Amino acid sequence: MMFEDPQEPDISFAADHYPDQEPDVIQCSQGHRTTLSLRTQQGGSICLLCLSNLISNPRAPTLHVSYVLSQLSDALSQPLFLTSLLSFHPHFLISPLLHALSSFDDDPIAQQLIDIISALCVSANDSVTADFIGQVAEKLSSGALAWSRRQLYMLHCLGILLNCQINDPCMHIRDKEALVSNLVAGLQLPSDEIRGEILFVLYKLSIQGYASRDGLGANVLQAFCPSLLRLSMEALLKTQRDDVRLNGVAFLMLLAQIGLFGNGHGNEINSLSSYEADHLMQTIEDGLDESPLSVLFAEAIKGPLLSSDSQVQISTLDLIFHYLTNGDAFPKQIQILIEENIVDYVFEILRLSECKDPLVYSCVRVLNLFPCTEQSFRQRLIIGFQTLIPVLRYVAEVPFHPAQTFTLMLIQNCVSDCPGIASTSNIEELALILARMLERHRDGEIGMIPETFLLVCSIFVALLKFPSSQGASNLPALLQESLKHAVLACLTISEKDPGQLLHCLYLLKEAYSYSHEACSANTSTNLELRTCIVDICTSHILPWFSMAVNELDEETVMGVFETFHFILIQHPDIQATELAKVLLSSSWFCFSFGCLGLFPAEKMRWRVYLMLSSLVEVLLGNQAGQPIRDVIFSLPSDPIDLLFLLGQKNSHDLDLSSCQDAVLLLLHFSCLHDDWLADEISVLASLEQYILVNSGDFLSGSIDSLTMMQVLNLYGLCRGLAKASNQVSHSLEAERILFHMLCRSEWDLPSAVIHPVAVRWLFQQEKISKPLSCQLLKFCRRDCSDGNKILIDRDN
Repeated sequence: MMFEDPQEPDISFAADHYPDQEPDVIQCSQGHRTTLSLRTQQGGSICLLCLSNLISNPRAPTLHVSYVLSQLSDALSQPLFLTSLLSFHPHFLISPLLHALSSFDDDPIAQQLIDIISALCVSANDSVTADFIGQVAEKLSSGALAWSRRQLYMLHCLGILLNCQINDPCMHIRDKEALVSNLVAGLQLPSDEIRGEILFVLYKLSIQGYASRDGLGANVLQAFCPSLLRLSMEALLKTQRDDVRLNGVAFLMLLAQIGLFGNGHGNEINSLSSYEADHLMQTIEDGLDESPLSVLFAEAIKGPLLSSDSQVQISTLDLIFHYLTNGDAFPKQIQILIEENIVDYVFEILRLSECKDPLVYSCVRVLNLFPCTEQSFRQRLIIGFQTLIPVLRYVAEVPFHPAQTFTLMLIQNCVSDCPGIASTSNIEELALILARMLERHRDGEIGMIPETFLLVCSIFVALLKFPSSQGASNLPALLQESLKHAVLACLTISEKDPGQLLHCLYLLKEAYSYSHEACSANTSTNLELRTCIVDICTSHILPWFSMAVNELDEETVMGVFETFHFILIQHPDIQATELAKVLLSSSWFCFSFGCLGLFPAEKMRWRVYLMLSSLVEVLLGNQAGQPIRDVIFSLPSDPIDLLFLLGQKNSHDLDLSSCQDAVLLLLHFSCLHDDWLADEISVLASLEQYILVNSGDFLSGSIDSLTMMQVLNLYGLCRGLAKASNQVSHSLEAERILFHMLCRSEWDLPSAVIHPVAVRWLFQQEKISKPLSCQLLKFCRRDCSDGNKILIDRDN
């Protein structure tokens, strides 16, 4: 049967070498055809027919069979023998090897056979592998073999064959439905090993079948739902072996990906009688019972989630992810997962993970799929909050860590929905982590996707609103650094992603509000925080805004206006005044109307006038900006229209009169700071027109003192500037009316806010020297501690 090396003549089933035979013509002792005898590298030969007869005989001694297989295995590693076999007899050993595999209930022999089959498939062309697949599948499809260890060997062999890299392996299976039916029935056997092999084969059949031209896939598998689903889940539930769990989870994940979870649930109901189906659906709707498959799924995945093998845990988490994202999980089924404590299991995995990748990513990805609107999930999220903080600390240090966003989303849900969830120490730790993330992002040490940046800002805002944040001593300092890094990072990419800047501005506003609401124990640090915020606005945001406004969208421009306005209307303090002064020194009035030219929408006009009224109020106090707010919806967007409005005769029209008061205030205040809305000639012309058409009010003295002083300031300033530039054209009648009013009315120059140029021009007008002398006397009396002791040198 076998001709071995001449050094081993004592083998009982080895024939003698024939010395008188030609070296290339060797015949075995049984007289088989010489073409079936293939030389080995050692000088002997193997008769394929003798080998086939021995391994196909179930009564052959296993020792002999094992020896023959070992010799064959050695020969297959020799190029001479392997080439001869594959060239002349590539399919000869297929049936004998498979017959032996199904005949011997011996683990070592089975392993030898499977190794040989694998070696042949690797070396031979695809037709050999296809022949193996077809014959193994036929044996398993027939059901002729009882479920035994030999059946296990065949299953293992089929799994290995399906794992070979050949095109369309499923097309070589003649009766796919019979094979799947037999495999599904085998899932009911009380053997972990068999169930594990069946699950692997089903997985390979399914995944290969979907790429198959004849379409083994959903059509074949769907016919066995929901039994296939139920039995697979039961196998996963019963096993304690991680290899079986891996196979079961992989198969169930494939079913989830192709949408058979939902089909299985539907088929389960369809398979019932009409009464049973109605009863099942009614009990599900009433919450008295749950879908059996949904409950079974939740129970089945608990064991794998508790496995000590991280790969099993990761695969199970991936299964849950696909189950929840492929449309198969209805709200009631998601509720079942929560009620069956699957969320708690995932948090426990996360707690014990020691922040190891990719376990962390799989956990937080799954947790983000549960609806935060569900009360039962929120309760579990609160319990798991403490677990998320060390996870965030870890993922925050890794650039673009895939779990960063998911972890931040979970924390953001926690702090947004449960204001009392974080202690002072939690807030300090989270703030430190977030500040570090922003610092490294600004320095370019790590990147940060837009969604991550938005979440960082949102979490910071939520933390500031916690009552316990008042006791976080290091929070103001962390906020200062975080705001600087966040703003500087945003200003460089604002055109690409304006949303980041808007979130950053929102954080800046909330931080400023926090600095006012914080407890008195942190007075100095909160003052530093406010000063820092105003410095960020004046040193970074304002210069950038002035340069980039033409390139920005309306929402971003509105966001900057809102931020500045927010600071101005907070509690009056040095910081708000400082911001107002810097804005005015930057020609904020002209800039604001320029923005109205770019964005003429109603909301922008409303925002601009509202902020200008606040600017006036911060510096003048005493509700000085109220006239603007009273007519904010009636004021035009164009400064030229404002001048036209001022020149109209009001005829005791209260609305027009109120608008003119607002226009006068805007012109008066802007000119005080040399921030002209129009050139002085146009302003003077409009003002003279206002005086002329309302001359009756001026001559009768019915003009209130505030309006009179605003008119006086504007008129004196325009005339003073015109004189300096040798532009002497003006209305003599308007001048006469104004001077008449000054001589006949009570007015108070020392208490007025008036431009130095206007004062200088007024004191140059001899026609009003008498009222001006009275104003000087008022000034001297007010400036002296005792007005009765004023001495006037008549000689001078």
